[in-house]
Amino acid sequence: MRVEAAAVERAAMRLDPGAITASVDLISCCESKIIVTGVGKSGIIAQKIAQTLTSTGTIAVFVHPSDALHGGLGVVSGGDVIIALSNSGETDEIITMLPALARRGLKVIAIVGSTDSTLARKADVVLDASVDKEACR
Repeated sequence: MRVEAAAVERAAMRLDPGAITASVDLISCCESKIIVTGVGKSGIIAQKIAQTLTSTGTIAVFVHPSDALHGGLGVVSGGDVIIALSNSGETDEIITMLPALARRGLKVIAIVGSTDSTLARKADVVLDASVDKEACR
């Protein structure tokens, strides 16, 4: 529990208040829906974020990046906001999606463990989700 508590404290110190405000503004002003995406553990967290947003009255859907590359991007429309989760920020499937999202003029919020990653550089807003030490082996 101490490791977890310390991680939360470090996250509070590391997160940029301007990025948090920008993320909240993008989500709250979204005229369409929130698309949440990620692969592996990040994908599981992305699914939970989409479910939580939906339960609060925000239209949100999870789109798996692999599915997106094979027709799943059909659910994405103008005015959507994308929340992309990737620890490395280099997940191939997410990086491959980015040009299609950019062509549609969509805003991307990246939640990444590496703020110097491709995803972070191409996102409109970056939230630093890096951890110094995993809580368990």
